[in-house]
Amino acid sequence: MPLIVSEASAVPDDATVIFYSSIVDGKLWCPDCRDVEGIVNATFQGEKKPTAYLVYVGDRPTWKSPKSVFRAEPWKITSVPTILKRKDGKEVSRIQDSEILSKLPEFVEE
Repeated sequence: MPLIVSEASAVPDDATVIFYSSIVDGKLWCPDCRDVEGIVNATFQGEKKPTAYLVYVGDRPTWKSPKSVFRAEPWKITSVPTILKRKDGKEVSRIQDSEILSKLPEFVEE
């Protein structure tokens, strides 16, 4: 199934959620997000692939603001990219930044 672009408030209680920088001038503004985009797409896009919800955190000034809604409960995102799993509305695991490149396959299998 393809990645589902979603608002954070619409993500189901049981879901894998990917937090990326927003697209600015045709590309993700965050270089770390661009670095993992290939493995994320390969892992989640296509039939018989796990479902993931893609949430964009905004442009750089919006993301860097201490008042960013993503920095507070229930997300507590400290960096992008971040991928987390939720079960019954609660976070059960998380990977972020460059560890996505090495840990995504096992993270998906958990």
